[in-house]
Amino acid sequence: MPETLDQIFVLLKHWIVAHFPAALQPLVSALLSISAIILAFALLFAIATILERKGLGRIQNRYGPNRVGPYGFFQPVADGLKMLIKEDIVPGGADRVVHFLAPIALVVPVLLAFSVLPYGRNMAPIDLDAGIVFFFAVGAGTELAVFMAGWSSRNKYSLLGAMRAIGQMISYEIPLILSSITVIMLTGSLRPVDIVEAQAGYWGGLPAWHVFTPWGLAGFVLFLIAATAESNRAPFDLPEGESEIIAGYFIEYSGFKFALFFMGEYFGMFAISGLAITLFLGGWHAPLSFFEGAMPSYVWFFAKLFGILALFIWLRGTLPRLRMDQLMNFAWKFMLPMALINIGAAGLWRFLPNGATRWLVCSLLVFGPFVALGRGLAAKRHWKPRTYRFAE
Repeated sequence: MPETLDQIFVLLKHWIVAHFPAALQPLVSALLSISAIILAFALLFAIATILERKGLGRIQNRYGPNRVGPYGFFQPVADGLKMLIKEDIVPGGADRVVHFLAPIALVVPVLLAFSVLPYGRNMAPIDLDAGIVFFFAVGAGTELAVFMAGWSSRNKYSLLGAMRAIGQMISYEIPLILSSITVIMLTGSLRPVDIVEAQAGYWGGLPAWHVFTPWGLAGFVLFLIAATAESNRAPFDLPEGESEIIAGYFIEYSGFKFALFFMGEYFGMFAISGLAITLFLGGWHAPLSFFEGAMPSYVWFFAKLFGILALFIWLRGTLPRLRMDQLMNFAWKFMLPMALINIGAAGLWRFLPNGATRWLVCSLLVFGPFVALGRGLAAKRHWKPRTYRFAE
């Protein structure tokens, strides 16, 4: 019974596909996978928005949405209906074709990125040998969509937000990819399914995930920071900084087009979180050995995904927004050197004999430069002590 429950979606898909002629079966199989991805992540988008607004309310000691439906949980339905019926306003001087295509060009690459992630045992929609390369290749298309939105609006704030976004995304895409190279080096594969299988074992009941190694922990932290910047999440949400450029590159969007931008950012956050789970957190494997097989594999994947989403919400509710110069300095003067050093640590981990020496050498190689770079950058900036005052 546990095995059947674990494979229920796979068996259901095979059963539906078997009812069609052989010539149509590949097309039907693809359509079923596409429908499942869109439905699952559209539902997750609605859940994430309400949880984030309620979570931020708790963090900031105020109410979240609490009027529409039980405890406010129908608020995403109301927001969706409002976006569908809201007037679509296009500026008179805008390039109407590019203005229309920009939100679509933002959502489609993210949906393609979902197709190579393994969500459970035998549940990778497309099992590519170079799935990691495909993920990063289609993800790069979002930068073009952001530029299309900023340029086509013919608004100086939109263009400024687009330029900020492109500079930020290109800068943080480099450490994002470099931090994932360590996993590719140690597993010897670009196939997401192989990377998950490489983390299938347990050490004394604890999972053999990459994050529980010195290079894996450093890579995971670097990956999450770069992923936060790539997703335009706080404290890296400068492209839409309302305090200085109002709403960034989508200021001239309304109605369903605005909803597509909003949904595209959340989808990007889901996709990059799913890749972090695949690379560093064991994919769909259980966190402890006695949990393995106790619950369907896809439950573990989405439980880890909700955990990372909770971390993103926590960061948004607690950290202030960076300045643009701080953002770029952090990417090029800290993230990039640390990602390169971590690659060297992963190489040493591969060739040093197993034992305490390997752990000690790799830990020193990773955390020594981390402390040195952090102190060096802080000393150059001459940070002054801050005084915090709170209302009684």
